[in-house]
Amino acid sequence: MRYLIVLALVVAATALESSGDALVRLGLFERLGTARIATLAGGAVLLFGYGLLLNLAPMPFSRIVGLYIATLFVVWQAVSYFAFKTLPTPPILLGGALIIAGGLVVTFWEPAPQV
Repeated sequence: MRYLIVLALVVAATALESSGDALVRLGLFERLGTARIATLAGGAVLLFGYGLLLNLAPMPFSRIVGLYIATLFVVWQAVSYFAFKTLPTPPILLGGALIIAGGLVVTFWEPAPQV
């Protein structure tokens, strides 16, 4: 059950971070005037929510970072596709597979107790 809570918080946090970062990018490069300010402010709110949710996860930060990075890669690819119409290239997919594998090792590998 604990891992489900952690996973839910991490997925929500990465969705907020990816979306917030996309809004900041849109605000900086594709909006003017009041729309720019509103878009940047919306991005700031989402980025704050990401930091809040990630730190609420009931797992040591040193271990949650692995799951977070793996999840961030997957969510960012989805946001990149829907917000910017960009498909991942083979190098991105290969690198992403390594990111996901490493994140799972960092999060779930329980080292043997030392005697």
